[in-house]
Amino acid sequence: MAPALLLIPAALASFILAFGTGVEFVRFTSLRPLLGGIPEPGGPDARQGWLAAMQDRSILVPLAWDLGLLLLFVGQHSLMATDTVKAWMSRYFGVLQRSLYVACTALALQLVMRYWEPVPRGPVLWEARAEPWATWVPLLCFVLHVISWLLIFSILLVFDYAELMGLKQVYYHVLGLGEPLALKSPRALRLFSHLRHPVCVELLTVLWVVPTLGTDRLLLALLLTLYLGMAHGLDQQDLRYLRAQLQRKLHLLSRPQEGEAE
Repeated sequence: MAPALLLIPAALASFILAFGTGVEFVRFTSLRPLLGGIPEPGGPDARQGWLAAMQDRSILVPLAWDLGLLLLFVGQHSLMATDTVKAWMSRYFGVLQRSLYVACTALALQLVMRYWEPVPRGPVLWEARAEPWATWVPLLCFVLHVISWLLIFSILLVFDYAELMGLKQVYYHVLGLGEPLALKSPRALRLFSHLRHPVCVELLTVLWVVPTLGTDRLLLALLLTLYLGMAHGLDQQDLRYLRAQLQRKLHLLSRPQEGEAE
């Protein structure tokens, strides 16, 4: 039992890292663009057009750097999700395979966020500058971002957050209960095989619905949209299963406790 218990701190460390990275990702994708955390040297009039930007080294170099960071994240996230790599990781790391995948994904995402290079002088695809749009568009974007993140958290309840983070696998292993996926219904296993990213639409809303879509934000939104689209394959049967699971979880959460009922 002692060696098995040593797995728990490793799984918890991976979970804490992933949770902190998730909080930081909310700030990176929502708070920073909505609150205008990046200064714009020279103001909007100093920005270049698209044709001039494609010849400006001060714009191309940070864009190339950002593209490299995104490709690093996409490559890690995709390669470690292949059956070959998962089998190798399960062979050498056992029940910690999922926790290791989550930790590596969090580290790759941390690299993207910490070393991301803004391009304030680059061209913009759209920008809300004139009133009343300069007031109402950011407010609308803020509301949509809040709704999207609330939906993301509710969907994670359906998908079993502890299992997604690798905690449940270690917990079941310590108690000798086997692999959690072995206890899933065929409908659940079918859903997991079709969908690697359960919050696709909500993330797309967060990525694209911003008051100002600058050059580096456009790169971020485009590449992650392509990546999410390629990993998305739900059908009507999957959607019916998702809806039934969400209703069941909401019913359990809203049901009064036994102590309160008495």
